[in-house]
Amino acid sequence: MSTDGVEPVDRSAPVPPPNRPTTPIPWSSDVIPAALRIGSELAARLLVIAAALAVVIFLIIELRVVVIPVAIALLITALLAPVIRAAVHTVKLPRGLATGLVLIGGIALLGIVLSGVVNAFVAGLPQLVIQLTDSYQRSIRPLLAGPPLRIANTRLNDLPGELQRTVAANSDAITSGALSTAASLTEVLSGVLLGLFVLIFFLYDGGNIWRFLLRAVPGEQRARVDVAGQRAFASLVGYTRATVVVAVVDAVGIGIGLWIVGVPLVIPLAALVFLGAFIPVVGAVLSGSVSVLIALVANGPVQALIVLGILIAVMQLESHVLQPVLLGRAVQLHPLAVVLAVAGGVVIAGITGALLAVPLVAVLSAAVRSLAATAEQPPDDINPLNPLHAKPGPIDRTRARPLRVAAGRLLKRMPRRER
Repeated sequence: MSTDGVEPVDRSAPVPPPNRPTTPIPWSSDVIPAALRIGSELAARLLVIAAALAVVIFLIIELRVVVIPVAIALLITALLAPVIRAAVHTVKLPRGLATGLVLIGGIALLGIVLSGVVNAFVAGLPQLVIQLTDSYQRSIRPLLAGPPLRIANTRLNDLPGELQRTVAANSDAITSGALSTAASLTEVLSGVLLGLFVLIFFLYDGGNIWRFLLRAVPGEQRARVDVAGQRAFASLVGYTRATVVVAVVDAVGIGIGLWIVGVPLVIPLAALVFLGAFIPVVGAVLSGSVSVLIALVANGPVQALIVLGILIAVMQLESHVLQPVLLGRAVQLHPLAVVLAVAGGVVIAGITGALLAVPLVAVLSAAVRSLAATAEQPPDDINPLNPLHAKPGPIDRTRARPLRVAAGRLLKRMPRRER
């Protein structure tokens, strides 16, 4: 006890806790930061979209024997449909007869071109062997015998024998590869027959098939989806038409250059460039590099450099003149989008994927732009066979018939007595 009469405070005693509310605090979404909430919602939606795309890609890969022929048939339909339309409306042929004549003519033209390429390859092969032998003795053999390789002359003389022994030692692998190639050829043949069957119906009855597919769309959105689909097909028509023109120009330009330089197998190499040009950006470059390699081995480094210069000039003409003029009106794709589409197609389905990736992106781009437009034309005003109708919005009919419109304006300006 203290002397002043005040009781001392015992600080070692426990202090009672303050009074706290007994009711629970309600949970609020405001506790989560806005940035985290928005990010999680975006991530969830992206995961759903990625899962849907993964399922679609998986189904395409599993059904590639059916999907690839149908896709190629649709590309050929976009190329041949304007011809059939002209035969029906201009020549007044029945649609069935026009479809049969166009298909027979196309198959006959393809057979003539293939026979010409094969005959040219067979006829030019002996000259290629002679030039390769001369180039080996004149350029390649001294290079192999000199520094830094210093391969013995006895081994260089026995090079054909070593090749024969290598083939004999790997006969089992060659046989299994031939069997797998035969199986692949069977699959390719079945795909060709299926694609031809689908192509016939696309050309003959494509409009009814499209109207049947539109029944799956709700009635309120059916007209808008119809317009988007027609614009997408118009974009595909423009793409196929421009790609064929670009491929022909590339093949003719590089073929003339190879003929001037004196490279053997001019026609087969030009045909290879034509086929490679259907893969945008990289196809013609890769197929043209084969011509440079043949020129290097058969003619020498100087001629190979000349062929390389011709290839670069043709590629510059394609990228700066042909592609913007022919593809710019209907297919509006950035070069980066084209390269990424080709790369993705190669990863998913190899060469076939690279061939189909860019037209698929072009079709989707045209459809999405049409669906995202604030206002669109009625479906009856869209011509799916006119590439100028691929862009959304009002249709500029003066660009469709520039010569007729210009002639009409000229007649209006002329005095009546001079007409």
